[in-house]
Amino acid sequence: MASHSEADGEFVVHDLASDCTIGDVEEDLTYLGTVNGVVEYGVFVDLSDHVSGLVHESTLEESYAVGDRLAVSLDRIRENGDVAFSPAPADLETATVVTVDHAYEVTRVSGLDEGEEVDVEGEVVQIKQTGGPTIFQIADSTGIVPCAAFEAAGVRAHPEIEVGDVVHATGRVELREGSTQVEIESITALAGEDETEIRARLDAAIDDRATPHDVDPLVEWSAMEPLLSDLHEVATLLRRMVLEGRPIRMRHHADGDGMCAAVPLALALRRFIAEVHEDDDATRHLLKRLPSKAPFYEMEDATRDLNYSLADRARHGQKLPLLLMLDNGSTEEDVPAYRTLSHYDIPIVAIDHHHPDPEAVDPLLAAHVNPYLHGEDYRITTGMLCVELARMIDPSVTGELGHVPAVAGISDRSSAGAMDDYLALAEEAGYGTEDVHEISDALDYAAHWLKYNAGQPLISDVLNVDCDDEARHRELVSFLAERAGRDIDVQLDAVLPHAERSRLENGAHLCRIDVEEHAHRFTFPAPGTTTGAVHDRVVEETGGDPVITIGVGPDFAVLRSDGVRLDIPRMVTELVEETTGAGVEGGGHLVVGSIKFVKGRREEVLESLIEKMAEAEIDEALSAAAHTYE
Repeated sequence: MASHSEADGEFVVHDLASDCTIGDVEEDLTYLGTVNGVVEYGVFVDLSDHVSGLVHESTLEESYAVGDRLAVSLDRIRENGDVAFSPAPADLETATVVTVDHAYEVTRVSGLDEGEEVDVEGEVVQIKQTGGPTIFQIADSTGIVPCAAFEAAGVRAHPEIEVGDVVHATGRVELREGSTQVEIESITALAGEDETEIRARLDAAIDDRATPHDVDPLVEWSAMEPLLSDLHEVATLLRRMVLEGRPIRMRHHADGDGMCAAVPLALALRRFIAEVHEDDDATRHLLKRLPSKAPFYEMEDATRDLNYSLADRARHGQKLPLLLMLDNGSTEEDVPAYRTLSHYDIPIVAIDHHHPDPEAVDPLLAAHVNPYLHGEDYRITTGMLCVELARMIDPSVTGELGHVPAVAGISDRSSAGAMDDYLALAEEAGYGTEDVHEISDALDYAAHWLKYNAGQPLISDVLNVDCDDEARHRELVSFLAERAGRDIDVQLDAVLPHAERSRLENGAHLCRIDVEEHAHRFTFPAPGTTTGAVHDRVVEETGGDPVITIGVGPDFAVLRSDGVRLDIPRMVTELVEETTGAGVEGGGHLVVGSIKFVKGRREEVLESLIEKMAEAEIDEALSAAAHTYE
C-alpha cells in the first residue's frame, strides 16, 4: 500500500490510536510519531501508548527535541522485540493524516496460551491492589482471567477503571506461579453501543452457563420431588454467582447433617469455580465454609461475616458475598442477623429442614428451600437436599457422595422410609450400616473439638469426600468413633444415676437430667449429645415405649423424643406468650430441639413445657422401633 494518494500525489501519514500495538503497524506505510527521548545514537519515538522505537542518528538529517513530531516508517523488529524506524520524507503541514484504530479479534479468556498476544473484552469483577501490580479480574462469556497492570510498586494502575466496568484490554499471556495471567498493555472502559452489546452478550452467556445439570435424584422418593425445583433454582443462583465473580460464604450447623450438607456442596462449587477461573487461587478466595454452633444465625456470626466481607471488598476489590445458610436459617431467630446484612448487597439463601417461619424470613431471603414448605418435615435432612444440589452444580461429584445421604439421615435421626434406599446406596459404596453410624459419630466428635473451625481437610477425610487416601479415612473414622463411644460411656456413667424418670398422662416416659450438675463439662460429649445418648439408652430400656428426654442447664433445655409428636416450634411459640419476660426462644422439629430462657425462670418454663409434652400426640411412626437401621 502506498503512503501517498495516487490521485493527487499528496502524502498520507497514519496516526495510531493510543491503544494500537505493533501488530497494527505495516512496513510500507508512513506514521506520525512523537519524540520521547534524545540520545547520542538517535531519538526514541512513540507512535502510540504501546508502540515505541528508535530512529538511528545515521538516518537523521536534522536534530530533534522531546515533543517534536515527525513522520517515520517501520524499518525492522529485532529478535529481542526492539523496533527500529526510519524517517519518512513527509511534510506534516500538508500531509493528509489518517487515524488508525486498533485492529483486533476478541480472544476468549478460557484456555489462553502462554506468549499469546490477546485482546479480551468483558466485565471487571474484581480489582486487587498488590504490593506490585494491580490485578483486574475480567469476566467474559467463557470464564474469568486475572489481568495485571503495573504503574509502580503498590500503586493503583488505571484508577479510572472500576469494578462493574465493561472493558477492552490488550496484553500478553504469561504464567505466574502456575496460573494464567494477562500482562496488560492497555485497558479501556467501553461505553455506548459497545458496552451495551458486550453486556447483552455476557448476560446471555451467563444465563446459559448458569443453567444446572439435569440429573436424576439418587433415589426415587416422592417426598423429595417437590423440592427438586427449589434446589434447581438455588443451583442456578449459585452457578451465576461464580460466573459473576461473587464470593460465597457458607454457614452450616456444626453437626453431622450440617457437614453432610456443606462438604459435598463446597466440593461441587470449588470444581465449578476452578472451571470458570483461570486463577488457581480463586477457589480459596471465593468460597468460605464456616460452621455455626447455634441452630440459628447468631448476631456474633453475622457481624463477623459482615466485617470480613467489607474488609475483603476494601483490601481485595471483591464484590460482597452471597450468604448460604445450611441446616439452619429458617426461623424468626435468624431475622435480627439477616436484617443486619440487609443494609448491604448480600443476598441470602437458606436450605434447612427445621420448622420454618416463612413469614418472618422469606422477605429477607433470595431463596428458601425447606421440606415443611411443601408439606413434608425434618425427615428430609439438609444433607440429603445438598447432595442433590451439589450434583446439579457439578455431576462429577456423584461418585464420591453415594454414602453421604445415609450419614446425614443417621446423624439427624431421620425416620424417613427412604433411609432404606440411602443405606443401600451406602452399601454399594462400601459402607455397611455400622460403618455409617461410625462416620456419624466421628463427625460429631471432630466437630466438638474443632469448635468454630471448619476443619478442612480433616472433615473431608472423615466423610471421605474429596479425600485422597481411603485407608486413612477408614483408620481415622475408626479411631474417632472409638474415642467418641468411650467418652459417651464415661458421661453416661456420671449422668444416668441422677436421671429423674416419670410417666406423663399421655403414656410417654419422661427422663430429666441436669447436665450442668451431673455431667462432665467442657469436654465431649456436649449437653446436646449427652442428652441424645441418655435418650437412646432410655429408649432401649423401655422396649419401644414412647420416650421424651430433657437435658437441663441453668438457662437452656435440650429436647429429644421417640414416638411422640412434640412439635417443638409450636411449643416454643406458646411458651413465649405464656411466660412473659422469661426470655424463651428456640426451635427444632418434631423429635429434636432446644430452648433458652432466663435462669431465674427455669422451673416455671420447664413446668409449662412438661405440661405441653403430657398433651402431645403419641405417634408410633416417629418411634425408633419403627425404623431400626442396625
